[in-house]
Amino acid sequence: MRPITLTLACAPYDRVRPLFDGRVRVEGVEIVPVPLASEQSFPRAVQRAEFDASELSLSSHLLQVSRGEGEYVALPVFVSRAFRHGAIYLRRDAGIARPKDLEGRLVGIPEYQMTLGLWVRGILADEHGVDVNGIRYRTAGTNAAGRRERLPLELPAGMDVAPLAEGDTLNAALLRGALDAIFSPTPPEAFAAGDPRVVRLFPDPKAAEIAYHARTGFHPIMHVIGVRAAVLARDPGLARRLYEGFAEAKRVAVAEWDRSLRASAPPAMIPWLPQAWEEARAVLGPDPWTYGVSANRAELEAVLRWSAAQHLARRRLAIEEVFAPGTLDT
Repeated sequence: MRPITLTLACAPYDRVRPLFDGRVRVEGVEIVPVPLASEQSFPRAVQRAEFDASELSLSSHLLQVSRGEGEYVALPVFVSRAFRHGAIYLRRDAGIARPKDLEGRLVGIPEYQMTLGLWVRGILADEHGVDVNGIRYRTAGTNAAGRRERLPLELPAGMDVAPLAEGDTLNAALLRGALDAIFSPTPPEAFAAGDPRVVRLFPDPKAAEIAYHARTGFHPIMHVIGVRAAVLARDPGLARRLYEGFAEAKRVAVAEWDRSLRASAPPAMIPWLPQAWEEARAVLGPDPWTYGVSANRAELEAVLRWSAAQHLARRRLAIEEVFAPGTLDT
């Protein structure tokens, strides 16, 4: 039987490269790599389903599943994870000293539906009792104009979510006082340049994130891999084989890091990188980047709850609705 050809759009992460370069093979599959940053692949996947398999925003995927839309079924392959306490930026003179002070404020975010927003709001609600649906949200690119929601929202009348004017940015709006805060994966230019007018809500985000992980066990899931349902329907075992291929690619990447960080010449221009790797494992465990449903069930249940509570998903989804049946026991 000839292998099927599968286009895979994904950023060339260290944990994916072994699949891209052929060091890891998936039985019966010829993967055609399409290395794309998520900002490029997400709209093309959710709006046009251009690829057989694609990196997907977890939040946008849940929104589509709840609406019965979208052509992808997710694999519990979490190619992007990131702690998010450091993604909350404030105007120093806005009078925000603690998370509860964000209630009722004007807060900028690139897209209301983005997974970063889902996580930040979930953390603020669960950990700090913030009424996140009472915050007034304004959307735009953080440092470059033109960003808009990739999928239409269905928010209740009482929620205040609206785009900034055409050509505006979150960074500019924060500096002129039109916003009190920003939730963003990319630092606003003013903060990156050391402008004293912009500060973080959590001054030591790393400490806050380690403490959060210690309390919850969560390492925030941002992106999943989706495979077109029509492709999976033709080969019932494909979802499991793809999952195992991604898991093997991650194992290869971890082994590669272990070897390179023990070498006498550093693999990257980052002093103390070996110490950082060991510290991450001390906090997160020997596998700091877990795939699969079972090891992440509590975290996934929290995300599903937040998606409905924040009026993104039309209802609270079950894990079994989100991930391919052949991967639910992973």
